[in-house]
Amino acid sequence: MDDALQLVNTHVKLLAFDFLTLKPIPYESTIFFRKGRRLSRAETVGMVVSRDFKPNRFIKFDIDDGTGCIPCILWLNHESSHRRCPSNVRLIAQMAADFASQIQLGVIGRVRGKISRYRGNLQITVSDVVIERDPNSQILHWLDCLRLARNCYDKVVVLPSTSHV
Repeated sequence: MDDALQLVNTHVKLLAFDFLTLKPIPYESTIFFRKGRRLSRAETVGMVVSRDFKPNRFIKFDIDDGTGCIPCILWLNHESSHRRCPSNVRLIAQMAADFASQIQLGVIGRVRGKISRYRGNLQITVSDVVIERDPNSQILHWLDCLRLARNCYDKVVVLPSTSHV
C-alpha cells in the first residue's frame, strides 16, 4: 500500500464517533482502517466517566468526548511481565502507576496509545495520559480533529500516473 495512505505509528487525533467506526484488518491485529488509511495509534481528549482499578494489574476507564465513549486500558503489571528490557521495567512501571493515580472520575484527560481490540470491541491501550487543566482543551481537540480530518485524514490522495506520454 502507498505510504501516503498510511498513518501507522502516528497518534491520530480522533473523536469517539470516528474512533468507534475503525475497521480491523483481518490479517493484521494491530492495524485498522479509517476511510482507506491505515492507523495503529490514536489520541483523544474527554472526561473520565468510568474507572475500574485492579492494583498491579490494570486500570480500565472510559473517555467521553461528547460524541461517544472510548474504552481505554492502562496496564500496570510491567514488573511481573517479562516482555521488556529489565532496565526499563521500573521506569515504565512507575510512569504507569503515576498515570493511574491521575485517572479519576470527572477529570478531563488527553489519552494516547495503541488502537486494539478486546472481545471484538475497540479500545486504546494507553501509553500516556495528561490531565488537562485548561477548560478549553476539549473544544480545541474537537477543532483539531475536524481540521485534521478535512485537511489530512479525509484528503483524497492522487497517485502519479506510471504511464509516460
